[in-house]
Amino acid sequence: MLYRTGRFLFRIFFGILFRLKAEGQENIPKEGAVILCANHTSNLDPPVLGTPLRRMVHYMAKAELFELPVLGTILPKIGAFPVKRGGVSKESIRLSLQLLQEGNMLGIFPEGSRSNAGGMGKKGAASLALKSGATVIPVAIVGGYKLFRQVKVIYGPPVDLSEFKDAGSEGLEQATDKIMTTIRAMVKKHESK
Repeated sequence: MLYRTGRFLFRIFFGILFRLKAEGQENIPKEGAVILCANHTSNLDPPVLGTPLRRMVHYMAKAELFELPVLGTILPKIGAFPVKRGGVSKESIRLSLQLLQEGNMLGIFPEGSRSNAGGMGKKGAASLALKSGATVIPVAIVGGYKLFRQVKVIYGPPVDLSEFKDAGSEGLEQATDKIMTTIRAMVKKHESK
Protein backbone atom coordinates (compact mmCIF):
# COMPACT_ATOMS: atom_id res chain seq x y z
CA MET A 1 0.00 0.00 0.00
CA LEU A 2 2.78 2.45 0.94
CA TYR A 3 4.64 1.57 -2.27
CA ARG A 4 1.57 2.23 -4.45
CA THR A 5 0.88 5.52 -2.68
CA GLY A 6 4.51 6.59 -3.07
CA ARG A 7 4.52 5.63 -6.74
CA PHE A 8 1.37 7.70 -7.33
CA LEU A 9 2.90 10.74 -5.59
CA PHE A 10 6.19 10.35 -7.47
CA ARG A 11 4.29 10.20 -10.78
CA ILE A 12 2.78 13.60 -9.97
CA PHE A 13 6.09 15.00 -8.64
CA PHE A 14 8.20 13.85 -11.59
CA GLY A 15 5.46 14.65 -14.08
CA ILE A 16 5.29 18.29 -12.97
CA LEU A 17 8.95 19.02 -12.18
CA PHE A 18 10.68 16.94 -14.86
CA ARG A 19 7.93 16.14 -17.39
CA LEU A 20 8.79 12.45 -16.94
CA LYS A 21 8.22 10.35 -20.03
CA ALA A 22 8.61 6.56 -20.15
CA GLU A 23 9.01 4.29 -23.16
CA GLY A 24 9.32 0.55 -23.61
CA GLN A 25 7.34 -0.70 -20.61
CA GLU A 26 6.05 -3.47 -22.88
CA ASN A 27 9.58 -4.98 -22.78
CA ILE A 28 9.18 -5.85 -19.10
CA PRO A 29 7.67 -9.28 -18.37
CA LYS A 30 4.41 -9.05 -16.43
CA GLU A 31 5.65 -11.72 -14.03
CA GLY A 32 8.78 -13.63 -13.08
CA ALA A 33 12.27 -12.56 -12.05
CA VAL A 34 13.48 -9.34 -13.69
CA ILE A 35 16.59 -7.22 -13.19
CA LEU A 36 16.35 -3.62 -14.39
CA CYS A 37 19.90 -2.42 -15.16
CA ALA A 38 20.16 1.35 -15.54
CA ASN A 39 22.75 4.11 -15.86
CA HIS A 40 23.21 6.17 -12.69
CA THR A 41 23.54 9.96 -12.64
CA SER A 42 21.40 11.15 -9.71
CA ASN A 43 19.92 10.21 -6.34
CA LEU A 44 16.57 10.54 -8.12
CA ASP A 45 17.34 7.56 -10.40
CA PRO A 46 15.85 4.83 -8.15
CA PRO A 47 12.36 6.36 -7.87
CA VAL A 48 12.44 7.41 -11.55
CA LEU A 49 13.31 3.84 -12.55
CA GLY A 50 10.28 2.35 -10.80
CA THR A 51 7.68 5.14 -10.95
CA PRO A 52 6.33 4.38 -14.48
CA LEU A 53 5.90 0.65 -13.78
CA ARG A 54 3.01 -1.38 -12.40
CA ARG A 55 5.29 -3.94 -10.75
CA MET A 56 7.14 -3.21 -7.51
CA VAL A 57 10.89 -2.70 -7.86
CA HIS A 58 13.24 -3.75 -5.04
CA TYR A 59 16.53 -1.90 -4.48
CA MET A 60 19.72 -2.19 -2.48
CA ALA A 61 20.26 0.95 -0.39
CA LYS A 62 23.13 2.09 1.81
CA ALA A 63 22.88 0.45 5.24
CA GLU A 64 23.31 3.87 6.92
CA LEU A 65 19.95 5.00 5.53
CA PHE A 66 18.20 2.27 7.53
CA GLU A 67 19.54 3.80 10.75
CA LEU A 68 17.77 7.13 10.18
CA PRO A 69 14.64 7.50 12.36
CA VAL A 70 11.83 7.89 9.80
CA LEU A 71 13.52 6.72 6.61
CA GLY A 72 14.77 3.53 8.28
CA THR A 73 11.16 2.49 8.93
CA ILE A 74 9.89 3.40 5.47
CA LEU A 75 12.64 1.86 3.30
CA PRO A 76 11.80 -1.84 3.91
CA LYS A 77 8.12 -1.11 3.22
CA ILE A 78 8.93 0.30 -0.22
CA GLY A 79 11.11 -2.62 -1.31
CA ALA A 80 14.58 -1.45 -0.24
CA PHE A 81 17.07 -3.62 1.62
CA PRO A 82 20.45 -2.69 3.15
CA VAL A 83 23.90 -3.08 1.62
CA LYS A 84 27.08 -2.21 3.51
CA ARG A 85 29.40 0.49 2.20
CA GLY A 86 32.52 -0.79 0.45
CA GLY A 87 30.96 -3.74 -1.32
CA VAL A 88 27.97 -6.00 -1.48
CA SER A 89 27.73 -8.39 1.46
CA LYS A 90 26.88 -12.09 1.24
CA GLU A 91 23.63 -11.26 3.00
CA SER A 92 22.66 -8.73 0.29
CA ILE A 93 23.46 -11.23 -2.45
CA ARG A 94 21.47 -13.95 -0.68
CA LEU A 95 18.48 -11.64 -0.26
CA SER A 96 18.71 -10.49 -3.91
CA LEU A 97 18.70 -14.10 -5.13
CA GLN A 98 15.79 -14.94 -2.84
CA LEU A 99 13.76 -12.00 -4.19
CA LEU A 100 14.48 -13.11 -7.76
CA GLN A 101 13.66 -16.75 -7.02
CA GLU A 102 10.32 -15.54 -5.67
CA GLY A 103 9.68 -13.85 -9.05
CA ASN A 104 10.32 -10.25 -7.99
CA MET A 105 11.94 -7.36 -9.83
CA LEU A 106 15.24 -5.75 -8.79
CA GLY A 107 16.54 -2.35 -9.84
CA ILE A 108 20.34 -2.27 -10.13
CA PHE A 109 22.77 0.41 -11.25
CA PRO A 110 25.78 -1.59 -12.54
CA GLU A 111 28.01 1.52 -12.49
CA GLY A 112 27.69 1.25 -8.70
CA SER A 113 27.70 4.96 -7.89
CA ARG A 114 26.92 8.27 -9.52
CA SER A 115 30.64 9.17 -9.44
CA ASN A 116 31.33 6.19 -11.72
CA ALA A 117 28.80 7.24 -14.36
CA GLY A 118 30.09 6.02 -17.69
CA GLY A 119 32.74 3.89 -15.97
CA MET A 120 33.24 0.14 -15.75
CA GLY A 121 30.20 -1.86 -14.72
CA LYS A 122 30.26 -3.97 -11.60
CA LYS A 123 29.61 -7.68 -12.07
CA GLY A 124 26.78 -8.03 -9.52
CA ALA A 125 23.87 -7.62 -11.95
CA ALA A 126 25.28 -10.14 -14.44
CA SER A 127 26.13 -12.57 -11.64
CA LEU A 128 22.61 -12.38 -10.19
CA ALA A 129 21.07 -12.78 -13.64
CA LEU A 130 23.16 -15.83 -14.50
CA LYS A 131 22.55 -17.48 -11.11
CA SER A 132 18.81 -16.81 -11.04
CA GLY A 133 17.88 -16.95 -14.72
CA ALA A 134 16.23 -13.51 -14.35
CA THR A 135 15.36 -11.46 -17.42
CA VAL A 136 17.74 -8.50 -17.76
CA ILE A 137 16.13 -5.27 -18.99
CA PRO A 138 18.56 -2.47 -19.90
CA VAL A 139 17.32 1.00 -18.96
CA ALA A 140 18.48 4.44 -20.07
CA ILE A 141 17.66 7.46 -17.92
CA VAL A 142 18.31 10.67 -19.85
CA GLY A 143 17.57 14.35 -19.34
CA GLY A 144 19.76 15.57 -16.50
CA TYR A 145 17.00 16.47 -13.99
CA LYS A 146 16.77 20.14 -14.92
CA LEU A 147 13.55 21.67 -13.60
CA PHE A 148 10.70 21.67 -16.11
CA ARG A 149 12.93 19.93 -18.71
CA GLN A 150 12.00 16.43 -19.79
CA VAL A 151 13.54 13.37 -18.18
CA LYS A 152 13.04 10.14 -20.11
CA VAL A 153 13.32 6.57 -18.89
CA ILE A 154 13.59 3.99 -21.67
CA TYR A 155 13.19 0.28 -20.98
CA GLY A 156 14.93 -1.71 -23.70
CA PRO A 157 14.37 -5.26 -24.96
CA PRO A 158 15.86 -8.02 -22.76
CA VAL A 159 19.62 -8.62 -22.97
CA ASP A 160 20.29 -12.27 -23.82
CA LEU A 161 23.00 -13.59 -21.50
CA SER A 162 22.45 -17.31 -22.22
CA GLU A 163 25.80 -17.64 -24.02
CA PHE A 164 27.60 -16.80 -20.75
CA LYS A 165 25.72 -19.24 -18.47
CA ASP A 166 28.60 -21.71 -17.99
CA ALA A 167 31.53 -19.49 -19.03
CA GLY A 168 33.03 -18.84 -15.56
CA SER A 169 34.61 -15.55 -14.49
CA GLU A 170 35.54 -14.56 -18.05
CA GLY A 171 31.93 -15.07 -19.08
CA LEU A 172 30.81 -12.93 -16.15
CA GLU A 173 33.00 -10.07 -17.39
CA GLN A 174 31.65 -10.47 -20.91
CA ALA A 175 28.07 -10.55 -19.66
CA THR A 176 28.69 -7.36 -17.64
CA ASP A 177 30.25 -5.73 -20.70
CA LYS A 178 27.25 -6.71 -22.84
CA ILE A 179 24.84 -5.14 -20.34
CA MET A 180 26.90 -1.94 -20.04
CA THR A 181 27.41 -1.62 -23.80
CA THR A 182 23.65 -1.93 -24.34
CA ILE A 183 22.85 0.69 -21.69
CA ARG A 184 25.45 3.15 -23.05
CA ALA A 185 24.17 2.73 -26.62
CA MET A 186 20.63 3.45 -25.42
CA VAL A 187 21.74 6.54 -23.48
CA LYS A 188 23.68 7.85 -26.48
CA LYS A 189 20.78 7.23 -28.86
CA HIS A 190 18.21 8.98 -26.66
CA GLU A 191 20.42 11.87 -25.54
CA SER A 192 20.80 12.87 -29.16
CA LYS A 193 17.02 13.04 -29.72
